[in-house]
Amino acid sequence: MAHCQYQGGCLFIRGKKRKMWVARWREDVIQPDGAVLRVLRSETLGPVSEIAGRREARILLQNRLALINSGQRRPETTMTFGNFVVERFEPDILPTLKYATQKSYSYLLRKHLFLRFRDCRLCDIKRADIQQFVIGKLKSGYAWETANHLRNVMSKVMSTAVSWNYLPDNPVRGVKMPERTYKRPHRFLDAQAVRLLIAASEEPVRTIVLLATMTGLRIGEILALRWGRVNLTQGTLRVEETCYYGHFGTPKTQASRREVPLPSTVVEALLAHRSRSRNTSAEALVFCTREGMPLAPNNLRKRQLTSACERAGIARIDWHTLRHTHGTLLHEQGTPLKVAQAQLGHSRMTTTLEIYTHASTSAQRQAVNQLESQLFPSVPKFAEVGQRPN
Repeated sequence: MAHCQYQGGCLFIRGKKRKMWVARWREDVIQPDGAVLRVLRSETLGPVSEIAGRREARILLQNRLALINSGQRRPETTMTFGNFVVERFEPDILPTLKYATQKSYSYLLRKHLFLRFRDCRLCDIKRADIQQFVIGKLKSGYAWETANHLRNVMSKVMSTAVSWNYLPDNPVRGVKMPERTYKRPHRFLDAQAVRLLIAASEEPVRTIVLLATMTGLRIGEILALRWGRVNLTQGTLRVEETCYYGHFGTPKTQASRREVPLPSTVVEALLAHRSRSRNTSAEALVFCTREGMPLAPNNLRKRQLTSACERAGIARIDWHTLRHTHGTLLHEQGTPLKVAQAQLGHSRMTTTLEIYTHASTSAQRQAVNQLESQLFPSVPKFAEVGQRPN
């Protein structure tokens, strides 16, 4: 790569009404095809009225040229963010990610990031621009999780540009997120609501609801479950695959690869379900269409789960509500946090505690009643204590 020789640049004054000191020098830039081109760069140093003569202007120019003359400055790229994503990131990086992640990244890039950064040169995107973008999304009403996903996608793109020598560093590093807030509280069902929902559900949703509530499996893990990974004799199943809109892939994290114990109610339900299944070979899906294809979670939710909620007299839920229900019920019965983490397949214990563990009203009532019984074995007569004698 060619380097600029030591240069002093040039200074001149521009403007009539408001005169400005302008500096000009040569530097290398990377063209979209990767070739290095030397260009003439100009920059306004400031108004003549605020810079004390040519001597001070020369010092400012030397500061601008310090990295170039020392050979430490890497050439900047002229490629725009949009071109880099379309020509480099999407063809070479997206295919290496999980299918669900590919879909999520593509959506966030087209829906949000392209609207703001598509025509910006990579070298012109600064940390302050990204910080303002993220905070602006929060002020517009988007959830904290959405803004954080946008920051992560942006960081993935820019870190790729750094590793491929299009940028000297990743401007997303140092972008801060405010304290996490939840646009809507995560829902969960109490034990009575679970019983009502199971009783009001039709197959195969009844068995899926029971399995999700009793094991905490994600809906993608349930729909990718194969008979060869279910041991009804020992009462266990192995999570080794997940399904996202008909596409099979590996589990979300290494911790998601796990063996889950099955209670007798789930074993009986699966035995009954297997007796109704056309194909029970090792590679056959436990829950599938007549043709043996994976079920669509959205169709199941809209056509059967929602109707079951209405018959049970409970508010509509989604599949993830059952996962939150499992974590919360484990917590209420005093299950150790490490056991709940393994059951849910979380890499971090904080995820289990902060997101998937909730305090129900009945549990809170039970807690204060228990505290009362310890402090006041017999109910004190506070009214009599407060009365004054006549």
